[in-house]
Amino acid sequence: MADKFENISVSFEGEHIAVVKLEREDKFNALNIATRKDLADAFTKLGEDEQVRVIVLTGGAKAFAAGADLKEFIDAGPIEIMKRRVERYWRAISQVPQPVIAAVNGFALGGGFELAMVCDIIVAGEGAKFGQPEIRVGIMPGSGGTQRILRTAGKYQAMRLCLTGERISAQEAHAMGLVSDVVADDQVMIKALEMASNISSMPSLAARQIKEAIIQGADASLEAALLMERRMMQLLFDSEDKTEGMQAFFDKRPPEFKGE
Repeated sequence: MADKFENISVSFEGEHIAVVKLEREDKFNALNIATRKDLADAFTKLGEDEQVRVIVLTGGAKAFAAGADLKEFIDAGPIEIMKRRVERYWRAISQVPQPVIAAVNGFALGGGFELAMVCDIIVAGEGAKFGQPEIRVGIMPGSGGTQRILRTAGKYQAMRLCLTGERISAQEAHAMGLVSDVVADDQVMIKALEMASNISSMPSLAARQIKEAIIQGADASLEAALLMERRMMQLLFDSEDKTEGMQAFFDKRPPEFKGE
């Protein structure tokens, strides 16, 4: 992808892994509107790239993203905030078909925590801190914080984090189910890329179907979600990768998946 962005960078690890990095470290990767637009544009393009099988999203050593850029909010009224429609930028990330891994060091607060939760897997460093401190500046989470914490950690933890604005450690976030894995700070990208490499070696059609089934099934009844899962699994029996994977199992050799 040849596009140049002002607030983020996009690079590639091998043929199938894209790495998107926030590049406002002097501002603790505060999420201004321009950065949100850059992220949406990058993820939209990566989502259309059939060669990309996994996306890793990361920030800096001190901050994944320390929240929204309050300079863009202090004088804004409700109509202006509504017209900004910032939800469309996060939707571009949440709706990308490939699995997305957030590699988190340092602060992931407010919008930064919400950005991490938009991803599918979160790998956090031992020193990472998470929180929804919006109440401390007179507002509340507005990009999924109340709802994603509620659906993941339950009512009582959602109430605690959003009403107190307190920060929690990576270990506590992991215990609450808000983080997938906790590793040493200097191992975060190593672990994220290792995981991305593992996923990218799998049949990409199956990976995309699994992601969609989990996301869409979360808000459906159990019976509806089970029906959807069965239909999606049955569809994969028409893929060449299914035949290759099963034949390789019987041949006792590594499979060669083509995403077809």
